[in-house]
Amino acid sequence: MAQGGDVKLGQLTRYIFTAPTWQRSLILIILLGLLIDGANARAWLSLPSSGIIAFPVPAVLSNYLALPETFLFSGTIAFTIPAVAALVLTKPIIEYTGKTMTWNRSALLALACTVFGVIITLAPMAFSRTLIPLCYAISLGFIFGLRLFVLVAIADYRVPRMIIPALTQSGVGVLAGMLLFSPSFGVFALVLHLVFGFGFAALIWMIERPLRRAFKIRGLAFINAFIAHMTDGSKGMEDFFREIGEEVFVPQVSFFFKREGKKPVMLTVPNLHPGPMGEIGGGNLPKILHDSFDDETLVAHGCATHDFNLVSESESDKVIDALKRSRTDLTYSDGACKSAVGSVGSVSVLCQKFGDSVLIVTTRSPHRTEDVDFSIGSTIMAEGHRWFPHVAVVDAHNCMTDLSSPVLLATLTATEYQQASMDAMVTCRVAPVHPFRIGVSHMTLPYSREQGFGDLGIQVMVADVEGQRTAYIIIDGNNMAAGVREIILEQVHTLVDHAEVMTTDSHVVNTISGKNPVGMHVPVSEFLPFIMEAVRVATEDLAVAETAAATAHCEHVVVFGSNRISQLASTVNAMLVFVAPLSLAMLLLAFLLSLVAYAVFG
Repeated sequence: MAQGGDVKLGQLTRYIFTAPTWQRSLILIILLGLLIDGANARAWLSLPSSGIIAFPVPAVLSNYLALPETFLFSGTIAFTIPAVAALVLTKPIIEYTGKTMTWNRSALLALACTVFGVIITLAPMAFSRTLIPLCYAISLGFIFGLRLFVLVAIADYRVPRMIIPALTQSGVGVLAGMLLFSPSFGVFALVLHLVFGFGFAALIWMIERPLRRAFKIRGLAFINAFIAHMTDGSKGMEDFFREIGEEVFVPQVSFFFKREGKKPVMLTVPNLHPGPMGEIGGGNLPKILHDSFDDETLVAHGCATHDFNLVSESESDKVIDALKRSRTDLTYSDGACKSAVGSVGSVSVLCQKFGDSVLIVTTRSPHRTEDVDFSIGSTIMAEGHRWFPHVAVVDAHNCMTDLSSPVLLATLTATEYQQASMDAMVTCRVAPVHPFRIGVSHMTLPYSREQGFGDLGIQVMVADVEGQRTAYIIIDGNNMAAGVREIILEQVHTLVDHAEVMTTDSHVVNTISGKNPVGMHVPVSEFLPFIMEAVRVATEDLAVAETAAATAHCEHVVVFGSNRISQLASTVNAMLVFVAPLSLAMLLLAFLLSLVAYAVFG
């Protein structure tokens, strides 16, 4: 199957890495300068008492750059001191403009530019040692352009504001060159700064062009917002999502349970996606909905892909308002049927009728499954309306091996979802109705988001109909490692007759990668006792209940929009294809112009 846009976008996380500590980068910068000094001393065996080496200069270079017949060169002066200056100055200058920069990133950038500077400066020594002044000037221009490009990407997309922090390393390098060579070296080096600066500015413009034309957004500004989110939790990315978003109108089915002498229970199934990451957009939608009601609220994962991500957390207010409106004028009944289990192909279904409405929980485990598209859930709901006024379709989202594409309408898997759900509804339609009891439990877990567990922990609802007990287990997390569901159900079935274990698909556990399923970082054997205890507590909490169902109409909810993820992924991947050749072309042009400037300067 061809990879979907969301998978391709998720794979871009391989380009993300954590900068090493600034101390480590600083040590490497110092050692690199000392190593060059030592290598020069060993090569020429002419190390003066000052530790600086003298090189002869051809008359032609001496005339062009007004150099003396010999010049002095030191790796510490030429590379280490400019890099240390950049490390120290870049962060304060950027933060003065209101943006963020960490010491680790500042040090890593200084180290990377030092490495490039050393390569460009000393590579010609394989052919002639007398070209070092020219190549050092070229390396300074390149360092300025590279720093400008990187800082525009990670700190502030506005090029003019990044010129000064980009100039810190190469600017000090120009002063070092004037000290090592001659004052006129500074003029030539500044000319090359202009050449490389304009070259990299043109590259930035070309890289941003596709996203600006397709989505009217600045790609580098989006990267700035993403890094700000990773650094200090900023939600600036939501502004970009809102620019590309569109309004949708989606149904949300909920079941309400009144219990004698017990806290009411609500199980709701949003057909919206709790993404894209962390606290951004609807990433923590399950907990937001849970905390907005006095009932013990269980939030299952409906049929929705990343196209239905909320563009901002504030959009969840529209969902909450719709749910509150749907609770008015409810008619409760005291009947439910026994749960039924069925399967078609790779899809298994747990189905149960409460009052006049039906709850359907679907899974493909042990087969890998990602999100189920809204069109599939909508079709099942429409078919079920022949018999039930309210149809809740849950994607259990409980089997992940790797990032995969969503299930789309008209595929074989979609047909299996539809047929399995239809068969289950037919079974529930004719099943006898009996008085029932409902029990619920909510247990937080001693695990972090990084370990795959969201803030809600574990919630369990147990329905008892004529002695048959069915457990609906919801873990706040984004999917479940393959095989974990089966291990859990094997043990849970010792306590109840039927059960299904689901995840909320909360993306609060994902800050970079989309892969952090329950059971990947914490072995199932470690958290299984919590699940068993939650099922026992829910069973002990059983009380006679009445039920009502309602469909909330969530209107004007702004989400990413249909196919936006695919379009965005396609645009970004196309950009990445052309970045390398464009960069190479710009560098070749800049080096050519450097030689032209060198000739003209003479």
